[in-house]
Amino acid sequence: MRLGYGTNGFANHRLPEALRVIADLGYDGVALTLDTCHLDPFAPDLARRTAEVAADLDRLGLAVVIETGARYLLDPWHKHAPTLMHDDPAARLEYLRRAVRVGADLGAEAVSFWAGIAPPGVPDEWDRLVRGCDQVVRYAAEHGVTLGFEPEPGMLVEDLAGWRRLHAALGEPDNFGITLDIGHCRCLEPKPVPDCVADAGPHLVNVQIDDMRRGVHEHLEFGDGEIDFPPVTAALEAAGYRGLVAVELPRHSHAAPAVARRSIDFLRKAAA
Repeated sequence: MRLGYGTNGFANHRLPEALRVIADLGYDGVALTLDTCHLDPFAPDLARRTAEVAADLDRLGLAVVIETGARYLLDPWHKHAPTLMHDDPAARLEYLRRAVRVGADLGAEAVSFWAGIAPPGVPDEWDRLVRGCDQVVRYAAEHGVTLGFEPEPGMLVEDLAGWRRLHAALGEPDNFGITLDIGHCRCLEPKPVPDCVADAGPHLVNVQIDDMRRGVHEHLEFGDGEIDFPPVTAALEAAGYRGLVAVELPRHSHAAPAVARRSIDFLRKAAA
């Protein structure tokens, strides 16, 4: 199992320092959220800054996936807005296009995104989502980038059934895979977590891992939730998944190095 750690759990570190800590702890890669504090995709000199990150990743021997879960990057007042379902999704589309270009420049294994929550009163939210995703899929294909779409609790596409519906609506494009968050499976999927991994297996391009409790969308440190992890790691192995399995603890930046150390120790034992 190739383990990674999400930079959204290192929000109080400068990006080069976060990468160095993650590498020093023994992680194989990093899930890089493009955000105000880490490789801001809307700040000047993006190409130069991306090249510097590429050099850091190469020097440290870290693989990378790109995450796009920045909370207030596009709108300082409204979390995760606009989405592809807003009346004007231009900022979201531009963010995703820039994420694709950064992903291509860094040789990312995947660029991950999600549906978001539709604003009130939208009569055609599904059609808007499909149209927006289609644009992103086509743009990613032009750049040779694999997309991982993440079902997210509370969003328009929140489970594996929703991903399958969206995949079909898009014409089942080859570069449109699944980002599977292991905690989300425990939170709301009807099947046991290992069965979710098996179901998603043929389309898995990115995995986030964290602990969680049934019905509560809260990313927890390992051992603080309800997931039995050895069967999960076995299911990932059985599915033939070879991508990064990145720890996703976005609310733990206050103790990032210690949490990252505990996490890798826990997951190595679970995999063993």
